[in-house]
Amino acid sequence: MEPTANPSAARNERLSALRSLGLTILACIGTTVIATPLLGRLDLANIVMLFLLTVLVIAVKLGRNAAILASILSVLLFDVFFVAPRFSLAVSDLQYLVTFAVMLVTGLTTAHFTSVLRQQAKDALQREQRTEGLYLLARQLAGALTRKQLVETTEAFIKEQLAAQSSILVPDEAGKGLVSASVANSLPIEARLAAVALESGKLVRSDDVSGMGYAALYLPLRASMRIRGVLAVRFADKVDEPMPETVSLLEALASLVAVALERLHYVEVAQATEVKMLTERLRSSILSALSHDLRTPLTAMVGLADSLFLVKPALPAAALETAQALHEQSARLAGLVGNLLDMARLNAGEVTLRREWQPLEEVVGAGIKLLGNALADHPVKVDLPADLPLLEFDAVLLERVLCNLLENAAKYAPAHTPIELSARRTGEVVEVMVKDCGPGFPPQRGDELFDMFVRGPTDSGKPGAGLGLAICKAIVEAHAGRIQAGNRLEGGACVSFTLPVGNPPVVEEELA
Repeated sequence: MEPTANPSAARNERLSALRSLGLTILACIGTTVIATPLLGRLDLANIVMLFLLTVLVIAVKLGRNAAILASILSVLLFDVFFVAPRFSLAVSDLQYLVTFAVMLVTGLTTAHFTSVLRQQAKDALQREQRTEGLYLLARQLAGALTRKQLVETTEAFIKEQLAAQSSILVPDEAGKGLVSASVANSLPIEARLAAVALESGKLVRSDDVSGMGYAALYLPLRASMRIRGVLAVRFADKVDEPMPETVSLLEALASLVAVALERLHYVEVAQATEVKMLTERLRSSILSALSHDLRTPLTAMVGLADSLFLVKPALPAAALETAQALHEQSARLAGLVGNLLDMARLNAGEVTLRREWQPLEEVVGAGIKLLGNALADHPVKVDLPADLPLLEFDAVLLERVLCNLLENAAKYAPAHTPIELSARRTGEVVEVMVKDCGPGFPPQRGDELFDMFVRGPTDSGKPGAGLGLAICKAIVEAHAGRIQAGNRLEGGACVSFTLPVGNPPVVEEELA
């Protein structure tokens, strides 16, 4: 609360107390005035009932303190104006002392129970109002579209219902601390207490920091999946201790806020995923269209470049050198377009695997032979155990994987350094590894390298579009395998992928 609000509240309380005192005195005097003409016509026991009725009315309307004052005044006024000798506190008959005592006890008891019932009714009304407010808050949180709306709604509810300041703390982007989600909130936070509430998942409270202006109550925002943040609350300085009902209300509020935060989180994730899917679909469509349109003219360019070598009489050496360069660049561009088309087909799910049970060494040999001159400067060491089982795979696609990995290794490894291709069985999978002696992959980019158009060192100057490893990943995962990239301890890169063993057929040996 604001500092200027305390004097005003104290002044209002004093005025209210003076008003209750004045009304109590007037009510007792009024009862005396009304009962005086009845003296001699009614028995004193009936006149006592009038005073008790006054005490009851004052207890219901003005509360306990006013009712106690009314009980004492009623006894005194009854003694002075109705008990002989009148207009004196002296009592001629001692039995009236019993009457006074019973009258005082009855008045005080009536005041007590009436004030208790009045307080219970007040508490019930307050609970009803808070429950209704909590229900309305739940509806507002369910309709909140942004975190800002959620925070503003929650803080306004706490300020209106509990006259307290609050702040919602959420983990930062690095996940190492808590930051306030409020746009403009000057509530000081004790970071250590908030961290304890987040880690333990329990309410944390410290009255020591409340006097320094810090939030004293920290409630974890526990959702179904995990704790989404912390709700910090600071009550006004004049509030000594929050009631258990207040703490229960805040715990229910924290649960609603946690569910709303989790809903907003999954909405953001779903929107980001949908945008990513639409982007990938659009990109695949564009790549597919461009690949179809470019493939035919590129094939014609490669054929025309080859036809220049067949011209009779032969062209000059400079022209033939130009034709050779044209052939190489056209072939490389045709390969790039082929990769784009294959990637578009794999992403669209239009490739049907033609799996057959076959040995791995056949596709390894075919892939090395297909690369030809690309591996001229790199001796390839093949290590395939004789007891490797038959594997079920699409030979054409797996040959494409091996070609891409070997070509990638030859592109980045220094000349005349070996490339190792090995395989081994590990449990229910066969792991195939391609190793080189090059610079290796950039650190902490293993998984990112398998995305489309992502390349290794950007300053290498090597040609390429960053599709080779993406195609390998798509093909391997289509075979229910996994692929990963890393660096060797002795230097160089290592790309490995797995293929499931399955249940290969039994091949009977032929008789000699």
